[in-house]
Amino acid sequence: MDENKPTLMHFVNMEDPFSVLREVKKTVSLIFPDFDYGTIDLVFKDVLSLFAGNYPGYRKCNTRYHDLKHTTDTFMALARLIHGATTKGLNFSRRGTSLALISALMHDTGYIQTEDDETGTGAKYTLNHVDLSIDFMSVYFNSRGYPWEDFVFCRNIVRCTGLDVSFEDIAFADPENELLGKMLGTADLQGQMADRAYLVKLCYLYQEFSEGRVPGYGSELDLLQKTPEFYRITLKRFEEELGGVWRYMGYHFQSRWGLDEDPYQRNIEAHMAHLKHTLRYHGDSYRDHLRRGSQDSGVDM
Repeated sequence: MDENKPTLMHFVNMEDPFSVLREVKKTVSLIFPDFDYGTIDLVFKDVLSLFAGNYPGYRKCNTRYHDLKHTTDTFMALARLIHGATTKGLNFSRRGTSLALISALMHDTGYIQTEDDETGTGAKYTLNHVDLSIDFMSVYFNSRGYPWEDFVFCRNIVRCTGLDVSFEDIAFADPENELLGKMLGTADLQGQMADRAYLVKLCYLYQEFSEGRVPGYGSELDLLQKTPEFYRITLKRFEEELGGVWRYMGYHFQSRWGLDEDPYQRNIEAHMAHLKHTLRYHGDSYRDHLRRGSQDSGVDM
């Protein structure tokens, strides 16, 4: 990582949820100066309570990869993609923008266990967490009296985060719904792979996969060795299934911060380069070297 170039932490403290919320609002205000944040503020507060174990009927988040920071990373990345798209002439409604951001906040709620679920961690729901997130969202929307049409709009968007989803099987309400879904599917991956602690957190991801019985990974090292191939597949997914919307990130940073490059993509590529170097030259002590490649994140392994 070039120390002379700004990282994502230079723009906002990604470790502080409220700093992220403020930057999301600033970003959205570049599109809609008079945007009403009331519903987003309420959902944000409730999601923080949910992950902290203070939401009625639910336990505290206990997945170390799919944690609150991953949710706020995705929330921030989506706002940036939406803004970047508007700088290239795309238009979004206030309703669609609000519901997309709410979907980002809700997209991994399926990992949170109910208070009577005392076995294991939320990682056991890895394979069906998207459906469970939608189930939680359905109950939540109903409890808040939100319109059914808004739930359906958000349900379609959240479904786009499933890596095995077939977009042809999603009955999008309109082209905006589909575009925002593809943006959340992109932001979900960009947010986690650009996280400064991504390489360390891959060890947490293996723990989640192991408990969730995700096939194809025999060990922590095996997952690390397969990550560069996952990235290759992700790039293909960005371009094809997700419609190339990842490019709007660079336009956001150009407009908002005057940068000529995309810090997300730079982070991801730096992570992949360091991971490959570590696996090639330090395979027997990869954990120590992964920490060094995670930009001194301070995350425990």
